[in-house]
Amino acid sequence: MGESLKNKTVKGLGWSALDNAAQYGIQFGIGIILARLLSPDDYGLLGLTGIFTVICTALVNGGFSNALIRKKDVTDDDYNTAFICNLSMSLLLYALTFPCAPLIADFFNREELTLLIRVSSLGLIIGAFAMVQQTRLTKRIDFKTQTKITLVSSTVSGMAGISMAVMGFGVWALVAQQLMSHALRTLQLYIYNRWLPRLRFSTESFHELFGFGWKLMLTALLDGVWKELYQVVVGKFYNPATLGQYTRAQHYARLFSRNLTSVMDRVTYPVLSSIQDDKERMFSAYRRIIRTSMFITAVTLFFLGAVSEPLIYCMIGPKWHEASTYLPFICISSSLYPLHAINLNMLKVQGRSDLFLGLDIIKRIISLAPLFVGAFVGIIPMLWVNIFVGIIGYFLNSYYSGRMLGYSSWMQLRDIAPSYALAIAIALSVWFLKYLPLSYWIVLPMQITVGAAVFFTFCKLFKMNEYKEIIDILKKRK
Repeated sequence: MGESLKNKTVKGLGWSALDNAAQYGIQFGIGIILARLLSPDDYGLLGLTGIFTVICTALVNGGFSNALIRKKDVTDDDYNTAFICNLSMSLLLYALTFPCAPLIADFFNREELTLLIRVSSLGLIIGAFAMVQQTRLTKRIDFKTQTKITLVSSTVSGMAGISMAVMGFGVWALVAQQLMSHALRTLQLYIYNRWLPRLRFSTESFHELFGFGWKLMLTALLDGVWKELYQVVVGKFYNPATLGQYTRAQHYARLFSRNLTSVMDRVTYPVLSSIQDDKERMFSAYRRIIRTSMFITAVTLFFLGAVSEPLIYCMIGPKWHEASTYLPFICISSSLYPLHAINLNMLKVQGRSDLFLGLDIIKRIISLAPLFVGAFVGIIPMLWVNIFVGIIGYFLNSYYSGRMLGYSSWMQLRDIAPSYALAIAIALSVWFLKYLPLSYWIVLPMQITVGAAVFFTFCKLFKMNEYKEIIDILKKRK
């Protein structure tokens, strides 16, 4: 990469990582307090309302954000058109969700879901006001401003959620936290951005943006549907309390996998879109990104899975023990998320949203397998099958990016193999410590110490390039 592009990428990655770390770090701390105050059933009910919010959010976005980021010369008409489409879709979906809420509540045999869904879905409308504003900042690779916004919205909404939980509001504390976070984030985006949308719709802009974005919207919709189907299966065939255990485990795994994936996606897409016509620079950039991101992801998630039982016990108490049995499996499958995202990003940068959509449809059909297993066999077998489905999905994604850039699946595997070898070594070194006849409060610090010792020893002994790359980036940020 050229020096200016490299500096822009490093700076963007740094602030984007800080933005996500602030958001998820604060959520992590607040989540520990809330999990001790609330029950698995409360979190299960929130998970059931979230199923429909995730799906509707993909429709509200409509692929306009990606289309705006990819377009080189964006006009004010483009932004206004995207805003009108986002807001109109959010109002339409809320109008449909409101009368459907009782039917959803009947499906899950939980009457309280009716009001929960109607109230929590207001976040769709609030979020629609923020989408274009956030896209403008992302297009400028201005994650410093987004970090400031995140710190305020996550902290204030988190404190409000804790206060309501202490006062006995139960699941409503979680709903209020989410809505307040959306509202504060949207308000700050308008303050910092100094751009106000106008009711000016351009048919030409719509055709251009939606022509590229609709395939990405459908892909995001399919992705949201399939991911939330796991929660539908657990919530319907088991109970909300079990779903609460499952979503807590999923939450901790996503703190790392989705966090890093989001960072890489938000920064690499706009940066690499600027060099989409230079295949040599694209190849070099993607290779470095894959090696570095997978090094962080594999090590972090395998370690998290290995210490899951003592960690869950010490953080949120023994009532969440069931979540610790799910977490190792979710960590293994989640370790592939950044690899999926980076390979798919290449298709978006090259303008192949049609191929992006086609691949997603194939993967979703394959993803039916773990759902059937979960419904008729059990949750642990479902998680095992999901790991194998993720591996198949990787080969499908990387096949086409390999053809376009000359970076095949096997080349990628050779590049990330040292990272997974290190991750497995760390996980095995700490896993067996939990069987010591000691309190988990003693075992967990031991696991952290041993894991850190193995990590630094291996990195120094084998002179791992990914480790050196990360150290260089951190030094440059200083």
